[in-house]
Amino acid sequence: MTLKRGDVALARFPHTAGTRGKKRPVVVVQDESYNQQAPHVIVAEITSNLTNVNDPAYLFIDISTPEGKATGLTSDSLVSCLHLATINTDRVVQVIGSLSVSLLQQLDGCLKTAQGLP
Repeated sequence: MTLKRGDVALARFPHTAGTRGKKRPVVVVQDESYNQQAPHVIVAEITSNLTNVNDPAYLFIDISTPEGKATGLTSDSLVSCLHLATINTDRVVQVIGSLSVSLLQQLDGCLKTAQGLP
């Protein structure tokens, strides 16, 4: 499966304790040039728990907007830039949508905040 940065997919995302985890939506954050070479990909967890909606390390996705609909998500969600994982591409079940250029730019800001980058 060829993945692109910004793809929203269903994947087996590992629990923070290192156990197998559950199938959930994720967004590909790894640069496309690495996606073509490596058998793994860096993804950010997507959650429908909106508790952290005002935290700058989380990207809010409103599914009532055209950009939100294009993600393929079924409920308003947050992309957590605090919960990243490197997974084998065979753990990606299917791509369900993608982030727009605007949402990708916002995601970059969230990643910078979460990682303490300028």
